[in-house]
Amino acid sequence: MKIGEFIRDSAGAESVRVEDKNLLSGGAIQENRALTVFIQGGEFNGEHELVMRAEAPATIAESRPLAQQFAILQAVKTAGVNVPKPLWYCGDNTVAGKPFYLMQRIYGEALGVRVTRMGKQPGIAAELAAELAKIHTITPPAESLSFLEDVRSTPAIDAIHKYQAYLDDLPEPHPPLEWTLRWLQINAPARDEIVLCHRDFRTGNYMVNDGKVSGILDWEFSGWGDPHEDVAWFCARCWRFSAPQMEAGGIATRDVFYDAYERASGRTLNRSLIHYWETMAHARWAVIALQQTMRHRSNVEPSLELALIGRRVAELEYECLKLTEAL
Repeated sequence: MKIGEFIRDSAGAESVRVEDKNLLSGGAIQENRALTVFIQGGEFNGEHELVMRAEAPATIAESRPLAQQFAILQAVKTAGVNVPKPLWYCGDNTVAGKPFYLMQRIYGEALGVRVTRMGKQPGIAAELAAELAKIHTITPPAESLSFLEDVRSTPAIDAIHKYQAYLDDLPEPHPPLEWTLRWLQINAPARDEIVLCHRDFRTGNYMVNDGKVSGILDWEFSGWGDPHEDVAWFCARCWRFSAPQMEAGGIATRDVFYDAYERASGRTLNRSLIHYWETMAHARWAVIALQQTMRHRSNVEPSLELALIGRRVAELEYECLKLTEAL
């Protein structure tokens, strides 16, 4: 079976023609291809601009399988989150050589450097805060997300154990990260409200078109956690790109983002918890950067981009040391 035949059967169509299987930029962990699909007959009759999302040749441990990503995308779409419409998942390797799913293609600018060069964008920040509040309306148990791991003790302690295990698997020691994880363990907050966290909600993972958010992207890290984790990840210095002075994603002040989130969610944010989770964010991104580099070093997926990600680790370690000194 070919991709066109899979779409034909999934859409209940008479015939399907697929064109323009172009690889899209972005997506360091997943492979995204733009498809132009012409469907004749059935509910989806007409021309469709789609994205085919599949796993890259080498992945990292924290990235969820495609089937789970697709289920999360369906769940957040149902919750009213502004995301590309999920269409069909295919787990049959004979169709495209590996599992994939198809979703609506959205348009706009996503590259963090370009988005943050557009200047202050308080309206975009407020839109994003409202979208994050919608994500956080999803709470356990959720039948469609039964594959998500339970929070065994607290979100913070679970995260520390996970990142420590990832560090232990790497060939070289990283004392600043070990120090940071120990600091995080000593200062870990008690268990509080548990919600669905995007876990990569940041500039670079949403698209902006004509001054509006056109969609939230990349759900492979999602799981149950503390809502402060997502707020902190958005504000972490490592995701401000060209505008480090704009502490909310390089596009606005913290107060703009915090106030919009509190209005939309009905929660009152704890600023000290945000500082804690920002420290966790830099440690986590450093560990992921090391894992990304190992994809290159292992020769499974030789890539200059993956090799260069390892260069970010020293910056992240420095930020970790500054943040652990701040309290």
